[in-house]
Amino acid sequence: MLSLKDVSVAYDGVPAVTDVTLDLADGQVLALLGPSGSGKSTLLRAVAGLEPAEGAISWDGRSLAHVPTHKRGFALMFQDGQLFAHLSVAANVAYPLKLRRAGRRSRAARASRVAELLDLVGLGGYGSRLPGTLSGGERQRVALARALAVDPRLLLLDEPLSALDAGLRERLGADLRRILTEAGTTALMVTHDQEEAFTVADRLAVMRAGRVVQEGDLAQVWQHPADPWTALFLGYARVLEGPAAAVVLQAAGLRVSDRPVVAVRRSALVVDPSGPLRGSVVSARATPDQVRLVVAVEGVGEVDAVSPSGVPGPGESVRLRVEPARAAVPGAAEPASNATAGPRGAERGD
Repeated sequence: MLSLKDVSVAYDGVPAVTDVTLDLADGQVLALLGPSGSGKSTLLRAVAGLEPAEGAISWDGRSLAHVPTHKRGFALMFQDGQLFAHLSVAANVAYPLKLRRAGRRSRAARASRVAELLDLVGLGGYGSRLPGTLSGGERQRVALARALAVDPRLLLLDEPLSALDAGLRERLGADLRRILTEAGTTALMVTHDQEEAFTVADRLAVMRAGRVVQEGDLAQVWQHPADPWTALFLGYARVLEGPAAAVVLQAAGLRVSDRPVVAVRRSALVVDPSGPLRGSVVSARATPDQVRLVVAVEGVGEVDAVSPSGVPGPGESVRLRVEPARAAVPGAAEPASNATAGPRGAERGD
C-alpha cells in the first residue's frame, strides 16, 4: 500500500501541495483529478521522489524519505511516452529489463516477456517497427508496455492520454483500464480530464489549489460531490441554490434543507406532460438520442432539460419532471438519491 500523510510541497516558499493524506491499496487505480495548477503533477513527482516533500510518504509501512527514485520500484509513464526513436518497439519495451535486471534474464526470457507485454497492450507483431511508424495511440501503448516490463510496485501515470484526440482518448482509456486490471497493477494517475478519470480509475482524489477536496470511490464522489465547485468540475451542468434549488428538490421528492442547493445533470429535467414543473422553451437542439433544451422554469430560471421525443420550439410551454438519480446535493452527509449506478457506463455526462 502507498500511504501519504500530511504531504506538502513548496517552491521558494509558495505552497504547491498542502497537507495531502491519501492511501492507495494494492491493485487499485487512484486518479488525482484537478484543473491545471491544482498540484496533482507535483504530488505525483513527490511520490516518485523527484520533488522534495514534507510529511510522510511510505510503501507497505516503510518510509520512502531517503529512498532515491530509481530504488523505489516505481515506474513512470508521461503524456508523450518518451520512446527512443532509434530503437524498435521491442527494444523500447526491453530497455528497462536490460537496465534493471542485467544478467538476471536470458535473451530468450526477455524476448518472451516483451512479446507477452505487446500482446497485453494489443500490439502483438509490432516488435520490429520503429516508433515513428506508429500512431499516437500505438506509441502510448508501447510506453505502457515498457512501464509494465519490470512489474513495478506502483505505476505513476502523468496525463497519459492528454496528447491524444478525444475519440482515441476514450478508446485507449477503456483499454488502459483493462490492461491495468489484467496486470493487477497498482497505479496513481494524474489527469485533468473527468471522463478519463472515471473510465480508468477505481477511486478519485479531487484536487484544488494544492489540496484534496474530496476522495472516495467513483460512485461516492459522483453522487455526493463535496461542494458546488466540485460538482461543476466533475461534470454536473448547473448548481442551483436558494429558492430555485428548493423548487427542484421538491419536484424530485428530495429533502429540502434550510439552505437548499442542488447540482443537476443536463438530463435531470425531462419533458413530461404530467410533470410538476412548468416552463417555456428558450432553445432546442436535436441530437441522435434526444432533444436538448434550455427551459425557463417557473421559480427556477433557465436550466437544461431533455425531451425524449418531439422537438419543442422556442417559446413553447412544457411541463417537466425531475429525475432524482440525476441530481446531487453538494456537501450533504448522504447522496441525494438512492441511485446505485456508478459513473462508469452510466451516462455520467448527461
